[in-house]
Amino acid sequence: MSDHINELFDKDGNLIGALLSAEAWTTVKKPVLDTLGIVDNHAEPERPEPLADWETLKQYWDFPYPVDTDVACEHCGNSTQDWAKDDPRLFRLSSANLAGLVCFKCMKCQAKILKRHFKDEITTECTPFQSSKISSKEGRYSR
Repeated sequence: MSDHINELFDKDGNLIGALLSAEAWTTVKKPVLDTLGIVDNHAEPERPEPLADWETLKQYWDFPYPVDTDVACEHCGNSTQDWAKDDPRLFRLSSANLAGLVCFKCMKCQAKILKRHFKDEITTECTPFQSSKISSKEGRYSR
């Protein structure tokens, strides 16, 4: 039929379904689910903060400056001197590794704050949240 739709037939030639390409499905998914009255309950649950990874980084900290706990979002102005002590959290730890790469999510605007700890300096990069993503290009784990 097309590069995006393959019709599926049973042994008697009756149409039993259709196989859509990822691009076609991401284009028609919402209207199809709405039309059929199906609620999409496959929202990704938020993973727990990798606090053990943060603790490992602190344990092996060998930078010439003290452990760095301040975080600031340049997009919404949210900031804290110690992200781990905030209740409720202003920033959520999303990753940390022994190389000194630490990533946070701003709980106010959902921006991504990336902190790179180098021997002599810390660099920070802030990327705004993008609500319109191409879901066919996102990696997902199957359940």
